[in-house]
Amino acid sequence: MSLPDTFIQKLLEYHKDASACPPPDRIIRFFNDLLGVIFPEFSEDRYSDEASIKQRLKSLKQELSTILSQNKECVQSTTMAIDDRVFEDLPDIHTLLLQDVEAMYKGDPAAKSKAEVIRTYPGFYALAAHRIAHCLLKNGVNLIPRIISEHAHRQTGIDIHPGAVIGDHFCIDHGTGIVIGETTVIGSHVKIYQGVTLGGLSVKKEDASKKRHPTIEDHVVIYAGASILGGNTVIGRESIIGGNVWLTKSVPPNTKVYYQAKMTNTAGETDTITFR
Repeated sequence: MSLPDTFIQKLLEYHKDASACPPPDRIIRFFNDLLGVIFPEFSEDRYSDEASIKQRLKSLKQELSTILSQNKECVQSTTMAIDDRVFEDLPDIHTLLLQDVEAMYKGDPAAKSKAEVIRTYPGFYALAAHRIAHCLLKNGVNLIPRIISEHAHRQTGIDIHPGAVIGDHFCIDHGTGIVIGETTVIGSHVKIYQGVTLGGLSVKKEDASKKRHPTIEDHVVIYAGASILGGNTVIGRESIIGGNVWLTKSVPPNTKVYYQAKMTNTAGETDTITFR
């Protein structure tokens, strides 16, 4: 095999300039190991005493510390002990995820048990990735949260940016094709179905620092295929957004939004169908 020296030199420059952030496999392994401790359904290991759990968490905390110390470009924060802050947040993350499990179990008649939700529902795995990735991001870690969220995206078909703020008791039903943008804010007890997009109206780079994605208030249900766009768009509490609805304006609380379509049969008779 004979390749041009110019090509080899170009590859060498790429290697020299490449990010020092650890390879995705190491980050994903850390995430899965951590998830396996707080939810043993994702681990082959079962701990029989408190000391073993403490030791495992200590080793995972050290792994995160090593990852961050070896890859300074992944850390925005100048505050020390990011690993301490992340692990101090674990009890709250665990509580939020248990509330998400409760919401998915109660919100899906097909769910036979909470264990089934944890073990098999893509919505749970995507939310677990998001809760941990969001914690890392808010504590000043960059790039690594995106590696975690994009891993979950590939695994589940659910794309949640780590920057999105999501309240408690969040229910994802089915989940495939859901997109939740970076500056989305979601309240408590919200339920969304497959194919929902919470996105931006603008993709201009100069708008990167602005709120580009909608706010969804408490107790809202958004049915399959709905698209809600724009940073100024607010869906008021207790509202229901029907399937395939396209929204770029705010909706008051306690509102049902749906659309109508005309159907003509072979005899030429026309009828109006309301889609809720």
